[in-house]
Amino acid sequence: MFKFFSDSFENFKKKVSNTASALVGNVVEAAGDEENFSEFVLDDMEDVLIGADLGVNYAAELVDRLRNQDKIKPSDVKNYLQAEFEKVLTSAGRTNLNYRENELNIYFITGVNGAGKTTLIGKLAYRFKSEGKKVLIAAGDTFRAAAEEQLDIWSKRAGADIVRRDKADPASVVYEAIQKAKNENYNVVLVDTAGRLQNKYNLMEELSKIKSVIDKNAPENLRECMLVLDANTGQNGLQQAKVFTDAVNITSVALTKLDGSAKGAIILAVAKEMKLPVKLVGIGEKMEDLKDFDSAEFIQALFE
Repeated sequence: MFKFFSDSFENFKKKVSNTASALVGNVVEAAGDEENFSEFVLDDMEDVLIGADLGVNYAAELVDRLRNQDKIKPSDVKNYLQAEFEKVLTSAGRTNLNYRENELNIYFITGVNGAGKTTLIGKLAYRFKSEGKKVLIAAGDTFRAAAEEQLDIWSKRAGADIVRRDKADPASVVYEAIQKAKNENYNVVLVDTAGRLQNKYNLMEELSKIKSVIDKNAPENLRECMLVLDANTGQNGLQQAKVFTDAVNITSVALTKLDGSAKGAIILAVAKEMKLPVKLVGIGEKMEDLKDFDSAEFIQALFE
């Protein structure tokens, strides 16, 4: 159903070049041109993988498989990693955004403040509008005036409508948005939420309450519970995924600020540890710089 915004493979490859260098180039370099794996080379490879934000457990697992075997040589490391990464991304699930034609589609968007959640919602609204959809944004982060203002600006830029009630109970705003969407035949509702991790208990309670409003009033219309992660947070992103999954059943991830980041390996870490597929990636500032994540294309960009 969705098209890629015009973004050539070469351009995408350039955007993830820092991650490719950290995750693949440096590991291949660490393996060198030795005949067999020595403990020194294996330790060096493990350090590089951990430094590239692949995660301690996953890095150790990949390197441990190379111990006490003689089929894979240091010169085969690139092919070995490519096969392993492909396997992990495939096992995390389908990467296409769930959408049903001629029905209401609700997207519950979560993430910590500063991850780029509001911008992603704005770009996603613009994308749906560009495809002729009727889009409504529910401003569920009601206690940060700046967040609501920013969302209001993005909704105008995207040509989407917004339900906004400053200082109101977030769940009541989402309830109002769902009723409006049903009564006025909207195609899409994008639900913004707060992301104040410093008060974790209150935040999780708030998110659970909003989710229960959706579950009670439009369970058949919820398409994604999507976690927005900043690519630059690296392994912190994994911890965020665990916290938000505990509160609401996260189904997918959107990775923002991938362009220029050397920590894009978080895509693989989240797929491996949490079995969550990345479905959207932000690769620039423009409205069009929100891209469907294609695992085959990502792997090709890393290894080519």
